[in-house]
Amino acid sequence: MSKPLDSVAGAAAPEARISLDEFRELLDRLHPFAAVLGIEALEIRYGQATLRLPPNPAHQRLGGIVAGPMLMGLADLALYAAVLGATGVAESVTASLTINFLRGAPAGGIIAQARILKTGRMTAGEVLLSPEGGGEPVAQAVSTWSVPRKG
Repeated sequence: MSKPLDSVAGAAAPEARISLDEFRELLDRLHPFAAVLGIEALEIRYGQATLRLPPNPAHQRLGGIVAGPMLMGLADLALYAAVLGATGVAESVTASLTINFLRGAPAGGIIAQARILKTGRMTAGEVLLSPEGGGEPVAQAVSTWSVPRKG
């Protein structure tokens, strides 16, 4: 059984298994599709990550709200960053992703805050997406990831 990722009272949290710079380089080298949305990695800690979808009129749909596929891409990439922060295994892949759209995402930047709830061969996490300027969350996603064993 895996241990909860939140630190025990008084104990220091484990160090992230990948640095922010290493994650950015990994995206540039192996996952160039990530640049299509212009997503920015802001922070990676052990089992946690914060990413940003910048404002872009091309991300909007009718009604001037950020389109669902843009939010799904942001959620998936934020969870990937959190998985790498906890495991360091770049070959991890999404096994499932369920997103709940809570309200229309206003035009502008969107912040994703992801955290891992369980690590192991099947790793699980969640992400909350919120407007950069503040306000209520616009979407919440849960996901599981297949994490291959390091050889």
